[in-house]
Amino acid sequence: MNVMHPQKQFAGQDLYPTRLPDEERITERQDPVLWSDWTEDAPIARDEAEHYKEKGYLVRRDLFSPDEVTKLIEASAEIRADASAIRAEDLVTEPGTDAVRTIFRLDDHSDVFARLARDHRLADTARFLLGDEVYLHQSRLNYKPGFTGKEFYWHSDFETWHAEDGMPRMRAVSASVLLTDNSALNGPLMLIPGSHRRFVACQGETPDDNHQSSLKKQEIGVPSTRTLERLASQAGLDAATGPAGTVIFFECNTLHASNGNVTPFPRSNAFFVYNAVSNAAVAPFAASKPRPAYLAHRGKVEPLAVQRDRFA
Repeated sequence: MNVMHPQKQFAGQDLYPTRLPDEERITERQDPVLWSDWTEDAPIARDEAEHYKEKGYLVRRDLFSPDEVTKLIEASAEIRADASAIRAEDLVTEPGTDAVRTIFRLDDHSDVFARLARDHRLADTARFLLGDEVYLHQSRLNYKPGFTGKEFYWHSDFETWHAEDGMPRMRAVSASVLLTDNSALNGPLMLIPGSHRRFVACQGETPDDNHQSSLKKQEIGVPSTRTLERLASQAGLDAATGPAGTVIFFECNTLHASNGNVTPFPRSNAFFVYNAVSNAAVAPFAASKPRPAYLAHRGKVEPLAVQRDRFA
């Protein structure tokens, strides 16, 4: 695996203008998708690397032992059982209720999940995909309860991270570790394959403190229905499903969403955003100030210390 530390060539330059006042605009991506050349010692197979490069996501199963999966599920239940112990700013509830929707800074709230974030089965894959050492830009626990879990609308994470956090380049990847079985029915992650190759610059300027409403319902920084229809008609829609313990890696610019959950079966996942250390956040590109630190790591970054032993 070749890990690189290229010089920052983006200083003072915005390669992906967005939140435009006049109209939505679609441009070709200007960054690689796969930042490393595949070799025999890569942490994923060649066909997996090609799938990620072409589709913008990768589903990996059977990475963790049954005991490890059980330990993660138990740790998740312990955190959610006492939401009063969670810092108020880290906690997002379902619209109109007190039901837990998201807990940010997950690695702060659980030693188990802090260990998971540094596990080689996640971090080494992120290092390979990004061709650099990595740090956590964001971590969170997502929970979509049965019957009442609300949808997450279509968006590119990078568009938000670029506009509101100041992430310069498309050099980040998300790892979603499923903590419940995800079927096609209970609101799994949906993606538009290949959408990561184009950047949708959204229309509409960023309101002050946009995160206070967007975490429950995102309305700024979302593509138009016209664009979504066109991209989906070209490439279709994929649903990333699997049993608890499955890991979904998806590229920061891949358009994704999830439906509401009206089944009796909840959907939960631990979510880690790995960013290249050479791609640390600067000033926001389309917001008056950065989002708070619980949403995006700011300041000095340190490469994650990767751990290789099993944790259960």
